[in-house]
Amino acid sequence: MTKARLLRLSVVLVSIFMILLIIVYWDNVGTAHFYLHTSFSRPHSSGAIPGITAGEDWEALPDVDEFLAKLLGSNLKQNSSISQKTEQLLIQGSSKPVVSNLEENVRGYDWSTHNARNSLDQEKLQIERQRTLREFCANSSFTFPTKERSFDDIPNYELNHLIVDDRHGIIYCYVPKVACTNWKRVMIVLSESLLDQGVPYRNPLDIPREHVHNTSTHLTFNKFWRRYGKFSRHLMKIKLKKYTKFLFVRDPFVRLISAFRSKFELENEEFYRRFAIPMLKLYSNHTNLPTSVSEAFGAGLKVSFSDFIQYLLDPRTEKMAPFNEHWRQVYRLCHPCQIDYDFIGKLETLDEDAAYLLQLLKVDRLLRFPPSYRNRTASSWEDDWFAKIPLAWRQQLYKLYEADFVLFGYPKPENLLKD
Repeated sequence: MTKARLLRLSVVLVSIFMILLIIVYWDNVGTAHFYLHTSFSRPHSSGAIPGITAGEDWEALPDVDEFLAKLLGSNLKQNSSISQKTEQLLIQGSSKPVVSNLEENVRGYDWSTHNARNSLDQEKLQIERQRTLREFCANSSFTFPTKERSFDDIPNYELNHLIVDDRHGIIYCYVPKVACTNWKRVMIVLSESLLDQGVPYRNPLDIPREHVHNTSTHLTFNKFWRRYGKFSRHLMKIKLKKYTKFLFVRDPFVRLISAFRSKFELENEEFYRRFAIPMLKLYSNHTNLPTSVSEAFGAGLKVSFSDFIQYLLDPRTEKMAPFNEHWRQVYRLCHPCQIDYDFIGKLETLDEDAAYLLQLLKVDRLLRFPPSYRNRTASSWEDDWFAKIPLAWRQQLYKLYEADFVLFGYPKPENLLKD
């Protein structure tokens, strides 16, 4: 009898301990904001758990996912707006900012209004972009590396471009050279992940560039393992089902030109040492190169666009290390066939797309998207930049980036791929 009582007491104590552990755990996760409804929230039938689509998707969830979803659903307290004080601060900062950063003063901003021109039916445009992406992801005759793997097959380190905002239920996959600096700024303002003298930033352009690109500033999927341990992948899946997921893309060849201009035509110490020196040695036969970029530029030693293309096509490059994020393919950064994105923006229609997205996210009253650079690399530059690149190289380069062209609806650059 005594043993039976002790056993029952042990079970009760263990149960209490587990409940307390779960409460503490989810308190850290932030369940108050976990099921925030955005304009993209999937509809669910009455009685269904918010964020989980009824039917096969729900049945297919692993036991742990089902348990976590039910736990969250049973404790849900709707909290669809941020505090009044924070909102007031954000609204105050939504006017035209004072640009203090040197680089951005040099580049200049285009503050002109684009709403009156190129009026687009954004809803139809999004339907078409998503249809194109899903059709080619489902097309077995169109193949590219990593296409067939599942989300569980994606290594943790490849999820480092997925930024999470739990306050508003948003996931943004950033693509370098596609307005990612300003989208990161927007995410910092919305998530309040960075403070200025104890107060969250309310104006995106007030945030210094060095803070914007500091990895510690953002909560990304690859950090979940360190925070949530074995539950991390389950938590990612639930957030992917509920949160609004977006990315912005760009014509792949134009993105390469922009990356080259940014990293090799301007003095950049890191990129000179990591990439320019090996390129100059391998493809321009230079030896005894200066150790600093300023000395190299002073001596007229710069990587040519031809050197850069050879580097991308060289099989040895990927054997040494994966492509740098500034020229890595979008399908490798954002996994569009494994993640069902709710919004696909394009740099070519940045102003319209950004304004529409902020409206759909119901945050347009809090901030405006920062303006475009006046001297943004243009699609019309392609012919000039690729004029001296051999035809065979151009064709190989297209094959290397073909998936990005096709998945995101960019036309094949026939004029560059034929004599």
